[in-house]
Amino acid sequence: MTRTPGPDTRAAWAELLATARRSVADGLVTGTSGNVSVRVEDPGLGTLVLVTPTGVPYGELGPDDLVAVDPAGRQVLGALRPTSELPLHLAVHRDRPEARAVVHTHAVHATAASLLVDEIPPVHYVTALFGGPVRVAPYALYGTEALAEAVRTALTDRTACLLAHHGTLTLGPDLPTAYDRTTQLDWLCHVWLTAAALPDRTPRVLSPDELAEAARALSGYGQPPGGTAD
Repeated sequence: MTRTPGPDTRAAWAELLATARRSVADGLVTGTSGNVSVRVEDPGLGTLVLVTPTGVPYGELGPDDLVAVDPAGRQVLGALRPTSELPLHLAVHRDRPEARAVVHTHAVHATAASLLVDEIPPVHYVTALFGGPVRVAPYALYGTEALAEAVRTALTDRTACLLAHHGTLTLGPDLPTAYDRTTQLDWLCHVWLTAAALPDRTPRVLSPDELAEAARALSGYGQPPGGTAD
């Protein structure tokens, strides 16, 4: 029996492709590096994790290249093989049911920072977007369960982490939020790298109370749902 994704699943795939292509345009990945996933509920197929395929430039992918697996990692839709980082994405989706979207990049500043410290100090209030100082998951080979386990630990009470010698991973309730956290994280790493590069100077950091205050302020940032306030 042919399995056919529903319209909401196809719309989610289109949004996933747009996000993946944006990561290239924004310089967060090169070639076929990085990957994106989004979890959907398809009326006919159940819970699916849509993922970018391995080894295919995002610009060459279209509506008919949809790749989906079930929560156990069994491929349900698509002829292309899923990303080699599938264990990583599935681990995050299993651990964090509130996180519908996961974005993994090889952003330059974040990758560079991952070589220097075990945690990005809270040098700016955007640190509050991630739940606190961003941890660096210890190095493990890409595509392995060891990497997935290291990232699971680094993401405890956080919405982002760095992967040592590798890149970034962010999560969110939707793709725009997960992607925004990726760009904010690379920017934060750029700020810290710039300040830390000054000889004989140590960048100042925010206190836990200051971060908590920023988190409260950021929780109400932007326009209210359903339109603008009076």
